[in-house]
Formats: sequence, C-alpha cells, structure tokens
Amino acid sequence: MVGIRNAFLLFIAAALLALFTNTDTAIAADDPAQKAVLITGANSGIGRKIAERLASEGYFVYAGARKDADIEALSAIPNMQGVRLDVTIQADINAAVELVEAGGRGLYGLVNNAGVVVMGLLTDTEESELDFLFDVNVYGPYRMVRAFAPLLIESKGRVINISSMAGIMSPPAYGVYSMSKHAIEAFTDTLAFELGTVGVRVSAIEPGPFNSNAAASTCERRYKQDFDPTKSLIPDLAAELAALCTELAQYPEPDPVADVALRVLQADAPKLRYLAPSDPRQAGFVAQNILRDLAYLSSGDSYQYSRDELIAMLDEALADSAHAKDD
Repeated sequence: MVGIRNAFLLFIAAALLALFTNTDTAIAADDPAQKAVLITGANSGIGRKIAERLASEGYFVYAGARKDADIEALSAIPNMQGVRLDVTIQADINAAVELVEAGGRGLYGLVNNAGVVVMGLLTDTEESELDFLFDVNVYGPYRMVRAFAPLLIESKGRVINISSMAGIMSPPAYGVYSMSKHAIEAFTDTLAFELGTVGVRVSAIEPGPFNSNAAASTCERRYKQDFDPTKSLIPDLAAELAALCTELAQYPEPDPVADVALRVLQADAPKLRYLAPSDPRQAGFVAQNILRDLAYLSSGDSYQYSRDELIAMLDEALADSAHAKDD
C-alpha cells in the first residue's frame, strides 16, 4: 500500500511536467528487426503512417484492419502482415493473439490506435453515438491490453495509446470525443504504474488535428442521419460545427505522430506522455489550459498556494525529472 500511496502523490506533481519535459533516454541498441509491433486501425490515417514508418525502420508490424482489401494492401508492404482485427469483436482479438503467438516473434509493442470521432453538441448527441464511440475508443484498448498483456510482459515491451489533445482539454463540439480520450488518459496513468511493476513501459501520444478518415467519417455519418442544425437547441453553434466538416481535409498528414511512436519504441525509458501537435502553437494552448486548471485547483477555500509556493513545487518536480533522466 505504501508503494501505491507514494505513486499517487508523485503522480500529482508529475502530471504537468510529463507533457513538457524531455526525459526519454538514448535510443536502445537492440536490432528492431527482432521486435514485433501490433497496431490497431492501421488501414489509414495515423495508424497507417505509424505502420509504414515502423516497418521501414526494420520492425515487423502486425497491421490491424477490418476489410479484406486493406489487409491485402498492408500485407504487400515489406516487414508487415495485415491482420483482421476489429477491436469491438473479442473473437477477432483472440484470433490475433493466436496469430502473433504462432509467428514466433513475440510482441514488443502494442499501439492502440483504432478510433472513431463523434462531433456535435452534447445536447444533440444520441446515447447510441456514445455507445459506438466508447466501444471503439475506450473498451477497444482495454480489450487489447488484457489480451496481449502476457506477451508484452514476457518481452518487457511497450504499450502506446493514441490519445489526443482533446484528452487534455475539451474544445466545443468535441465533448463526447473528449470524454473518450480523457478516459484513455486515465487508462494510461494507471496502466503505466501497474505494468511498470513488471517491466512494461506505457505511453500516451496526444496528437493535434491531422488529416484523418476518422474525422471525415463522423461528418458523413451525421449527414446520412439528415442532421438539421436548425433543430438543435443551440442552432447557430450547430451550424458552425456542420461547416467545419468542409475543412477537415486541410489538416496536414500525421507524420509527426509516427515519429513519436518510433521514439517511444526506441527509447530505453520513454516518457509517459508526448504531445504531437500539427501546429507548434497548439502546445501553448495545452500548457495554458493545464496551468489555468492548476490555478483553479490551488485556490481552495480551506487551502491556497501562493505563486512562490507553486513555483517551488515546479522547481522540485523539474529536479525530480532531471534525476529520473539520469537513471
């Protein structure tokens, strides 16, 4: 119990620094060709970029997809094998475990990337949309970790959860999606402590907005449902949201996310969190949001921390972070 209590106290101090300090160590010398990584939702977007990048670096990639054409296309890439994998179907997950075990390479990395997006005002969103979203974005990673934990523990490997900047703050109209990614942040924190006791490192990557089929598909679903902004409880805001659908393709390709995923796999001691903004200014937005929340929380009725006390806490946490890097 003492270990858990201490871990909880340290987590409070380290949560802010985890995003903005570089504590990952030098690249490991192990040959990546001997390491296998499974990526969910690898057919397009962020998952496809990560799969292609890791395969090009010599990792053997099990690339999860649902459609036959995607599985065939992924399998045609050197160092890659397409795997039929829907993270909402336990039978698919069980079959993937058997396939990886039969491959004889073990499993060094699991990248929980498969995800969907639901955009819309909370008051306009049906409960069925929440069920759909959480089944993929939250229960999916949970199912995958439970199924592949024995292989990851055996290899002292890595788990990478693709979260989002929306898991740190919650922009307007992204409330439901943010709920799911906030859950992934909590999932990552606890999983990192629990699996860390047996040598498995867990990290979350928080991308900014990138060009993604997931974002485009949510707009397609909404229009197929004959969504009418004028019937919203907040029609003007709903109309603005609908207009955003035409801008989704303007986001850049998610190469920075693939770069970070490679860093996590190569580092001896990867960080708990990595921001991967599509625009450097987004990191500032995140920092401001976290600092604002910290200011609110430090001004309680029965307690209050001064500016000097907060800075002293930050200095102490920075010193702890530097010491951890030396380890």
